[in-house]
Parts: sequence; C-alpha cells; structure tokens
Amino acid sequence: MYCWIHSTFTVAGEAGDYPGVRGAGSSPRRYGKYYQWVAFMLFLQAMLFYAPRWLWKSWEGGKIRALMMDLDVGVCTEIEKKTKKKLILDYLWENLRYHNWWAYRYYLCEGLALINVIGQMFLMNRFFDGEFMTFGLDVIAYMESDQEDRIDPMIYIFPRMVKCTLFNKFGSSGEVERHDALCILPLNVVNEKIYVFLWFWFVILGILTFITLVYRIVIIFSPRMRVYMMRMRFRLVRRDNVDTIVRRSKMGDWYLLYILGENLDSVIFRDIMHEFANKLNHNYQHHIHGVPDA
Repeated sequence: MYCWIHSTFTVAGEAGDYPGVRGAGSSPRRYGKYYQWVAFMLFLQAMLFYAPRWLWKSWEGGKIRALMMDLDVGVCTEIEKKTKKKLILDYLWENLRYHNWWAYRYYLCEGLALINVIGQMFLMNRFFDGEFMTFGLDVIAYMESDQEDRIDPMIYIFPRMVKCTLFNKFGSSGEVERHDALCILPLNVVNEKIYVFLWFWFVILGILTFITLVYRIVIIFSPRMRVYMMRMRFRLVRRDNVDTIVRRSKMGDWYLLYILGENLDSVIFRDIMHEFANKLNHNYQHHIHGVPDA
C-alpha cells in the first residue's frame, strides 16, 4: 500500500534477474506514478471519444427520426403511407438547398473524431513518458525476436515488479542509509493488455477515419460520385431520378436523402425519390426563378 500511494521506480539497464530491478548504484531511475491515474485517464478518453457524437446529436436534433415517421418497417395502411410520404416530400421541397450546413456539421464531427484519435495518441505518449507511440510496433518486434534475446516492452512500460524507497535511517557510521523494497503491481498485467489493444485500435480508427474524410471531400466536390453512391446503395431507385435530384439540389440535400434511404423501407424510399424527382422536373423553374406554373 505504501508503494502504491507513493511513486515506484525501476533502474535503467538490463542487468539483474528481472528487468529494471537491481542495485541502483549510479544508474538512472525511472519513476512511475501513472498506474494511480489509469482509471481516470480511461474515463477521460471515453469522454473525449463521446464528445463528437454528443455534439452531432445536439446539432442533428432528431431530424432523421422525425422524418422517418415509423416508415422504416413499412407496415401501415396505404392511406397512412400516402400521408407520411406527402409530409416528407413537403419538407424536402420547402427546405430544398438548405441542408448544406446540416451536412457540413456532420463532416466537422468526423474531422473532430480524427483529431481526437491523433490527439489521444500524443496524450498517451506523454502519459507514458514518450513510450506509447511505438508501443504496438515494439510488441510485434518482441514477438518476432528470439526468445533468449528479447526484452518484453510491456514489462518495460508496465512493470510487474518495481522498487520503492520505504525509509531512510542512520547506519553504523552515521551516514544515511536508504532502504528499498520490492513491490508487486499485479494490476499492470491488466493495464498492458488494455493499452496494447488501444494502440492497435487507435491506429485502425485513425486510418479508417482518414479514409472517410477523403471520401467526404470527394462527395462534396463530385456530383458524379454522389450519383454513383446513390445508385450503388439504392438499386430500386431509377438512375434518371437520381440524376435529376443530384443535379437540381445541393450536397446537403443529397446527404439527407442518403441517410433517409438507409433508414426507410426501400420501396417507400423509391416512391419518395420518384415523386421528388418529378416535382423537381415540373416545378424547378417556378421554384428557382419565381415563374408561375402553367
């Protein structure tokens, strides 16, 4: 308990029966207090990871859930379907070209997710005194090296046996003698597994999130890619309807429709896209230039 409350240390060098545990002499000591803060750091990391989701939920405001109106299962009367589809179409028409900021805020949250992952890698690197950035690579190298020569990097960062200074006292010659004791940290057996997983998970998340952001940039600047993605995802929707909607709306409208399509019944979504495309064809000039219908 004393060693847990106060800091423990290991001694630099490879000599000794256990890594980091040997006579100190003039060798530098590596002190560690991080294990007292692991639970708090994990909680902080969880909050940081949840922050972009919380921000998006606040901005989104339940828009998709409100527009779905239980049409994800499609089990309702024809009159009810017709009424709900009309409500969706009315909303899409009245808010045409006004969804860009809504979509950009979602993309911003994805950007924050990438910043979050990269920032947490540096945070953990600082937390473990510069040893976390290459932790996973060191573990892989350790597993591939000869058993006689290898030093477990997990034991180096998360030692299971350490030393701590219990007390000082005067010796027989009147000099102050320092008395060290061995301390066992069994919780580090769990900590090392947690952070090995987190290292690989952060790397995977960083790569996937970066690819997603590149995809978002392509979607923003390429209407042709929007058509392709809509066609690949919703094969029941006719190509000419998709072309019309993408050509006569903005990126935010496309993204809203894409999300709706992932949540609505496929047949109902096909009907909505067909009617919306027809309405754009018949009323585009009236809506944009204020020319009355014939």
